[in-house]
Amino acid sequence: MPIAIPDTPPAVLCLSAGDATGGGGLASDVLTLGSMGCHPLPVQTAVLVRDTRGIDEVWSSEPELLVLQTRTVLEDIPVRAFKLGFCGSVENIAAIAEILSDYPEVPLVVEPALHAAALLGEAGEEIAAALADLILPQTTLLVADRRELCMLAGVADEDGADGLDEGRAGDEGAVPAGDDLDEALARLLGAGAEFILLTGGSEHGPQLINTLFGDAGVVRTDAWPRLSGRFLGAGATLAAAAAAALAHGMALPEAVREAQEFTQQTLRHAYRVGMGRALPDRFFWARGKEDEDA
Repeated sequence: MPIAIPDTPPAVLCLSAGDATGGGGLASDVLTLGSMGCHPLPVQTAVLVRDTRGIDEVWSSEPELLVLQTRTVLEDIPVRAFKLGFCGSVENIAAIAEILSDYPEVPLVVEPALHAAALLGEAGEEIAAALADLILPQTTLLVADRRELCMLAGVADEDGADGLDEGRAGDEGAVPAGDDLDEALARLLGAGAEFILLTGGSEHGPQLINTLFGDAGVVRTDAWPRLSGRFLGAGATLAAAAAAALAHGMALPEAVREAQEFTQQTLRHAYRVGMGRALPDRFFWARGKEDEDA
């Protein structure tokens, strides 16, 4: 791996939901950050009652406890990056936004995980709106697919897709049209997001194309072979890997490329531990699989 690992690993504070499968959420952040030479500082925002097939229930953490734990660790340990996943509630988003405002110099990577918010119905829509209003103005890098971008931007999906719901069925649904996507990107960049990495995992075709946007337009486009099968935690892995690369001091375009390479390797060597989706292997290199690829 091209990242040079220092003797004292850079600390990254990650706020996300607990996922007992180890596939997504806070467990994914801890595994990814540890694998990429960072020290994770995990703060739980919610609990996902789930298995590898889908999410059954969502329970939000109390905002008072979240604030107490986050501020306590931040007063003790300097952090090099923040990684934000599913927040659990509008109240948690407001509390997190206030904390983040005290650290404007620290890069923030946001992976909205709106598939979990979609299970909350109207409350999920309020979570998306609160993220757009309170978190995006402070965001260095937003990692999301087309549907999530449109939901965050409040752009209507002309196709009526319901692909955000990672429920038992797991149907992907249709992808918003190009005009909707352009409008969503313009709104979110105008709201203050510095960069947006549009992921192509929910689309079809022989290649998976991820595009990084900034105020000036397309910053970089990367194409990867589309892998067969379905994965739990691919987006969380990608966002946490980007936060890790930023914590190591990489420039953002290079950090995004590094994160994609890492994630592609984890998915190539994914394994199934349950009856549902495969889990990314964040420690593929420790099992000698990186040498096999070479």
